[in-house]
Amino acid sequence: MTFDWKIPPWQRNEDSTHMAVMLTDAGGGQVALTTESVRGDNATEALADLLMGPGGAGGAVLLPSLIAVVVRRGIDIMWMAQPPIQVVAAGDGEWNIAVEGADKDDVTAFSAKDTRDLLARLQAVYSAG
Repeated sequence: MTFDWKIPPWQRNEDSTHMAVMLTDAGGGQVALTTESVRGDNATEALADLLMGPGGAGGAVLLPSLIAVVVRRGIDIMWMAQPPIQVVAAGDGEWNIAVEGADKDDVTAFSAKDTRDLLARLQAVYSAG
């Protein structure tokens, strides 16, 4: 497995370029949101930074309660404090996610499966040892 970056996003010495919101099922119909600023040239790189960076969310991604991770280009403190994300259970373990006022080119939602698959690929190549 190869990635096309020269330096992995979590090893770059640069400012954050994206915001990531991890959505987890808190039970009782409640959804917990955890936000973090991350680095990368695109949404996939930003997710990789979230998963593998210092204090990364890699362990949390393995939790069965993960719903998705939403990545937005740019940094907006107000957006991070209260992400305008609506999540509704659609049944059969599926979720409908809507991001209010978001340009589809600036926001990417990664399903729990996609997030776990990327983490597995990253760990296979960059395993800590």
